[in-house]
Amino acid sequence: QVQLVESGGGLVQAGGSLRLSCAASGRISGTYAMAWFRQAPGKGREFVARMIWSAGSTLYTDSVKGRFTISRDNAKNTLYLQMNSLKPEDTAVYYCATGGPSMTGWKYDYWGQGTQVTVAS
Repeated sequence: QVQLVESGGGLVQAGGSLRLSCAASGRISGTYAMAWFRQAPGKGREFVARMIWSAGSTLYTDSVKGRFTISRDNAKNTLYLQMNSLKPEDTAVYYCATGGPSMTGWKYDYWGQGTQVTVAS
């Protein structure tokens, strides 16, 4: 089992910044990748960014490229999402997850409880 706890959400004005954290505990030694997703009101869950834990390689959805940065602290088993130049359309509950590739595509098996990010215009 892996436990994931997000923090760092809040209310920010458009153009502002927030840094989300995701602390991982439990059986994390086999973690291949960690990712951030978000879900806006009335919408489905959307992929935001992911990092291959060992290699540090990253991938972002187009709408956040150049504004968001995913990073990690291996010693603290913590994943971060630095969000700059925030827009009202970034408003969502942000979730972190662990996962990896499978025969049918990427699969994410453990999820945190989410942290709310609200961007006021």
